[in-house]
Amino acid sequence: MPIGVQDFETIRTEGFVYVDKTALVYHLANEGTQCFLGRPRRFGKSLLQSTLKYYFQGKKELFEGLAIAELEQDWPVHPVFHIDLGGGRYNSLEGLDSELASNLRPLEEQWGRDPEEDTPGVRLKGLLRRACAKSGKKVVVLIDEYDKPLVQNLDKPELLEELRMALAGFYGIIKGSGQYIRFVLLTGVTKFSKVNVFSDLNQLEDISMDKIYADICGLSAQELVDNFKPELEALAEENHLSYDEALAKMQRLYNGYHFVPGAEGMFNPFGVLNTLKKHKFGYYWFETGTPSILLKEIKNNHIDLLEYTRDVTIMEFSLTDYRANGGNPIPLLYQSGYLTIKDYDSQKGKYVLGFPNEEVEYGFLEELLRVYLPPVLESQGFYVGKFIEDLDKGDIEKFLTRLRALFYSIPYPVKEQSEYHYQSLFYLVVRLMGQFAQAELQCARGRADVVVTMTDAVYCFEFKLSGNGTAMEALTQIDDKGYLIPFTAGGKKLVKAGVVFDNEKHTLGEWTIGCYSG
Repeated sequence: MPIGVQDFETIRTEGFVYVDKTALVYHLANEGTQCFLGRPRRFGKSLLQSTLKYYFQGKKELFEGLAIAELEQDWPVHPVFHIDLGGGRYNSLEGLDSELASNLRPLEEQWGRDPEEDTPGVRLKGLLRRACAKSGKKVVVLIDEYDKPLVQNLDKPELLEELRMALAGFYGIIKGSGQYIRFVLLTGVTKFSKVNVFSDLNQLEDISMDKIYADICGLSAQELVDNFKPELEALAEENHLSYDEALAKMQRLYNGYHFVPGAEGMFNPFGVLNTLKKHKFGYYWFETGTPSILLKEIKNNHIDLLEYTRDVTIMEFSLTDYRANGGNPIPLLYQSGYLTIKDYDSQKGKYVLGFPNEEVEYGFLEELLRVYLPPVLESQGFYVGKFIEDLDKGDIEKFLTRLRALFYSIPYPVKEQSEYHYQSLFYLVVRLMGQFAQAELQCARGRADVVVTMTDAVYCFEFKLSGNGTAMEALTQIDDKGYLIPFTAGGKKLVKAGVVFDNEKHTLGEWTIGCYSG
């Protein structure tokens, strides 16, 4: 399994698995001219860049047996400038200059350097001119993780602006050097059009949402089955599952990324490869880097937490535009892979976004909850599983008492965010209970706040804000609206709870518990 292996030659010559994407590589190389592709991290962007590098270098032997071998007849050779910004440390402008220099130096050893070329942009321009003149062929420019210096410093506005200006000048050389260039591909997570990096790159064609390239990175369900059946069978056996059960669990955990409305869902390749290698299901992609800057932005801008427990709607023009410090992290959450396309209204130009799969949903919400939890609770070993244990034992009093303690421990400044803040936190706790709980469950005559289904019982919670109703009124509403009627045929104990959020104490106030008899 090529976990962490991003070099196409290494994969093809050292016995690693390769899922053939070369038909799309050929199409992109021969139909595109100057392109941008955005995909989440660990999704195969670097391998795509590496594949293009060896293709344009004419390394025909590496592509034997692949789809491109039947498509390409001539295998022309071009100078290739492969610039990778993924490994740099960008805590200063000097750090960016150093990383650019380390990428340009090997190219200058090959194509020469003019000592008067003293900035990265001027050096790049000189390189393009010399390589084209010496080889007699136009140059291919591949820039991987073009946005890494910016993404790394979203919470540092002054440094972000310095880096933006430097990168805009460097990338702007590409636009003014078209006579030397055969093909360009920039890859990254985010399209920073609102911070003007792309104002100097407006010639780039953004193929991130082109249907033809929807599966150029990642794995489709068919590719998973066609290429990894023995590994899936071994995974199933190791986890005491049937083959179909193992495949279904893979779907729930790692599938569901949609980069184009109506396109097939894609698997996260990093999660797939780790699971198949280790024979263990896990949150592999999420554990490689949590969205700490985004979580801080959500908290600092007092964004409604309930927005992250359900699908969100965003206008089409905003989907690929991220404005640093703009107070709306939704576009970057989409571009980073924490949200994906669920639906699209072409008439209104609106996208519906949601979590792509269980790995991302539960990983993200758990991290979001921790942003709001006081350190003392974490030191006491708080985790959402304790709430599940309480209800599994039928101890609803302990469940609500634990919830009251959670809200009561939140520091005072956080409490001032809004009267719905602690209600939002409750929904996060509920959502993290996974398949056991459903928030805002639609019923025949209304919408139940929360329904939790355990092995022997179903719990229905209805909430009121103090001053807007009592616990008994909430309990009566459960009966009047028939929230538990759909569960009466299941043979489980049906429990109802009316709960009041105390606005003054910023925690749970009174509650009333009863059994539902139909």
